[in-house]
Amino acid sequence: MVEAVQGAGVVVTGAGGGIGAALARRFAAEGARVVVNDLDAQRAEAVAGEIGGIAIPGDASAIVGDAREALGGTVDVFCANAGVAFGGPDPVELADPKAWELSWDVNVMAHVRAAHELLPGWLERGSGRFVSTVSAAGLLTMIGAAPYSVTKHGAYAFAEWLSLTYRHRGVKVHAICPQGVRTDMLANTGSAGDLVLQPTAIEPDDVAEALFKGIEEDRFLILPHPEVAEYYRVRAAEPDRWLSNMNHIQQKWEASR
Repeated sequence: MVEAVQGAGVVVTGAGGGIGAALARRFAAEGARVVVNDLDAQRAEAVAGEIGGIAIPGDASAIVGDAREALGGTVDVFCANAGVAFGGPDPVELADPKAWELSWDVNVMAHVRAAHELLPGWLERGSGRFVSTVSAAGLLTMIGAAPYSVTKHGAYAFAEWLSLTYRHRGVKVHAICPQGVRTDMLANTGSAGDLVLQPTAIEPDDVAEALFKGIEEDRFLILPHPEVAEYYRVRAAEPDRWLSNMNHIQQKWEASR
């Protein structure tokens, strides 16, 4: 059992399935009191019923007040897990304003709004934990998915900013950056996901395990796929080499369609 989360009041957004459900189950198993959030009320209620949690369906960034009340006045851990992904083979995706607007709102601004609600209480008492499900796309990129890749970079940058700004005041931040995870989102990535993500895809429970190991070790960056660290190093040290390698993957994807 991880002492840091025993008895804690935890909110997991997008927890009706996939990574979110795995996180909710793991926090409950570790002795936390868990609010399960999802836009799909039935899925949220199903997971909450399974783990003895509290279902609060709705917009991920608008439930902090209700979650705080349901947990007896305090949210100790907020898992900003809800996300959306848009992509496609054609350049038209770059000009789709609805895809961009929703991606920014869910993948970035929902995190900002939640933190805005949570930080005053956390800073007053000197403790709080913000968990951001980012994706390796936030460190690297993903072919055929401009809105997703760009906004996940934003999510990572916001988590990083939270950590560097408030860690000395007791706020813990974790950025989870997996590659392929066997979820509905991966299934919907189509041929790009089949080429890049499926070969090394892991289970949602593996992501939860990586997070809890990171909590025990007090680490900001959580890499359920350890090889991402080397990709990230090459991207930083040799950007042209990295871009050339990614472009080769892009060309391979184009040729396969």
